[in-house]
Amino acid sequence: MDAPLRAWVSLGLIKGLGSDGARKLLAALGSPEAILAAAPATLKPYVRSNVISALQAGADPAALDATAQWLQDPQNHIVTLADADYPQALLNIPDPPILLYVKGRLDLLNQPALAVVGSRNATPQGRQNAEAFSQTLSDAGLCVVSGLAQGIDAAAHIGALRGRGSSIAVVGTGLDRVYPAAHRELAHQLAEQGAMISEFPLGTPPLPANFPRRNRIISGLALGCLVVEASLQSGSLITARLAMEQGREVFAIPGSIHAPQSKGCHTLIKQGAKLTEAAQDVLEELAAVFTSPAPAATVDRPAATDDDFLAQLGFDPVDLDTLSARSGLTISALSAILFALELEGRVQLLPGNLYQRTR
Repeated sequence: MDAPLRAWVSLGLIKGLGSDGARKLLAALGSPEAILAAAPATLKPYVRSNVISALQAGADPAALDATAQWLQDPQNHIVTLADADYPQALLNIPDPPILLYVKGRLDLLNQPALAVVGSRNATPQGRQNAEAFSQTLSDAGLCVVSGLAQGIDAAAHIGALRGRGSSIAVVGTGLDRVYPAAHRELAHQLAEQGAMISEFPLGTPPLPANFPRRNRIISGLALGCLVVEASLQSGSLITARLAMEQGREVFAIPGSIHAPQSKGCHTLIKQGAKLTEAAQDVLEELAAVFTSPAPAATVDRPAATDDDFLAQLGFDPVDLDTLSARSGLTISALSAILFALELEGRVQLLPGNLYQRTR
């Protein structure tokens, strides 16, 4: 860890400073090195006396050494406000973190993204919807951002990792911990194929206050936020509210009027969120700011066969197994054809992994 990065990390380790106080000092003094070397009188106009004392004492040397050791792993990175790799989308939110700990792919930090969030106590249908929507959106080129929580978050990551857009998990602990512990394997997969990020120093435990705070990063990284299931008390509504305040698009999947997991989504729709029945709804709404790249692999099929295929699809919702039996095509071939037709707006993916011809 070189001296400039060590100064950034030191600033992030100062207790009581926070990202807002750090940014005020950076605006006034210009660099972390200047802040750490400043006299108390210079610091007094910007921060409280207890923070001045902490700055004079300096960061914990053991924490700095542990961070330097963590950075020896080529998977591990730290990006600061001064780095080109810092997510540009976060510069447009009211409270961007001064640095991010990153495990995995740095290139994903500035890829067009969509937040997909929802209830920890998700229904089986909700988890299936999150996984299916996320895979389709990832295949369209969007990186899916979520929070590694139980339920909808985990399903969103799993689905997105199958697509080419991959996935980012924003966590409320230090990156040397996995919370919840049950998601250790998923965390390893994200580190290998996607990315995990945190503004919290190594060793930070899963404190309750950390999770609402990390939600501003989930929404801030993304062009929009899709809420799959949420009760009226769900933390996902915090993420959706932050997305609205940050000027992001908000999408919500409706559900049964009797299901508590649908109440939050219905409330968001009443407040102006886009009612979302298929991934295409999201892609159409974001068309002005995001153009899906060409598919990595195309299906070798004459255009004239599309009408025959759509005739076999019919107008009623149908699953892949049924369509495979009708057409004689493999699931893999069907998925590729359906994805191309979905991008053309001729087919839509419905909840439950059902496909339907658009009318």
